Amino acid sequence: MSYKLGIIGAGKIGEALLSGAFARGLFRPEEIILSVRTESHRADLHERFKVESCLDNRRVAAESDIVILAVKPKAIVDILNSISGDLRKGSLLVSTAAGVPLDIIESRVPGYVAVVRTMPNLAISVGEGMTVFSCGRNVSEAQADKVTGLFGSVGRVLRLEEQHMDAVTGLSGSGPAYIYIIIEALADGGVKMGLPRDVAIEMAAQTVLGAAKTLLVTGEHPAKLKDQVTTPAGVTIDGIMELEEGGLRVTLIKAVMKATERARQLLHK
Repeated sequence: MSYKLGIIGAGKIGEALLSGAFARGLFRPEEIILSVRTESHRADLHERFKVESCLDNRRVAAESDIVILAVKPKAIVDILNSISGDLRKGSLLVSTAAGVPLDIIESRVPGYVAVVRTMPNLAISVGEGMTVFSCGRNVSEAQADKVTGLFGSVGRVLRLEEQHMDAVTGLSGSGPAYIYIIIEALADGGVKMGLPRDVAIEMAAQTVLGAAKTLLVTGEHPAKLKDQVTTPAGVTIDGIMELEEGGLRVTLIKAVMKATERARQLLHK
């Protein structure tokens, strides 16, 4: 058999890519094959997506033009070693494993395999993800375009040099968790001031969503948009002063720094 797309490790990332690809009409079910670890998961995916699925990573590697390696960093080397001899000539191998550099992947697969490293985030599950990718050896522009198209079906996509990928992991990869804490804290503030919990959470979430969309749509610098909300001697500037005194800005910077440092260590754990 021959498939256009194979996914090894069809967990949250794999399922999100399937949903996005089908929604955009990028692939038909019969053009995709998945590998998972359990028979129950295999049956569930087949029932929901009507795609071929199996328990054999080597089969996916041998029968797919594009192979998405959606596994945890600690598992990637063993999987690469097991599928290396099965990958097709001219195939494209796409890794989503955080902290695993291109040279580690390329050293374990034949030279005729093109390799791309990606860093998507959790929001791909609702079509609003942020994915950054870097190209390794032998990646053609047509193959890079396929990566852009596939991950573009679940959000925004940027192509950067690999030297930036650990920082990408620390910012957009881990970023949703930072934002959830901010949303929760804003909602707590609303509750403290008398708002019902569910109302406060909805207000906080929509406020963050709306602010982010305004920035992306207008292209304005965040400081300029902040100033548009902040009137002289008004309410907002008092709130901002509390944030600055509490060190929110520096704390977020340090969070990105720490997560970036951790990303550089993942492969060695």
